[in-house]
Amino acid sequence: MVTVPAFLLRRLYVKKSLRNTENGFEFELRNRLGSGYAFKLWPLTVDGVELPPEDSVFQLEGEETAFSEVSKERTFTLAMNRTITIKANGTTLVSGPRKIGMGFDVPGLGTLRFDFTDVVADE
Repeated sequence: MVTVPAFLLRRLYVKKSLRNTENGFEFELRNRLGSGYAFKLWPLTVDGVELPPEDSVFQLEGEETAFSEVSKERTFTLAMNRTITIKANGTTLVSGPRKIGMGFDVPGLGTLRFDFTDVVADE
């Protein structure tokens, strides 16, 4: 099975997009690697601590989908050169560098995981 190294997947993250919101925190992914989709999203992690999957959503073109709703019938699709917002409700990040991790199951590739470290943007 082909694997995609984490350092390549890390390029999906839009640098300096990590920010606190009214309901938690969010960041952006922009696909510069090639179109693809996932049929499962693993829980987000913050500094190694797993967040509840039902509290994480992705937003594409104004529509939000919970990580827990992703399936083979309702995939997480990240088209080439498109930006998607990932939101974690109920968790606010403290200042300083934060390590955020995410993973997804992709047909033919298995589970892909990556993380990035960034500082929460000033409001």
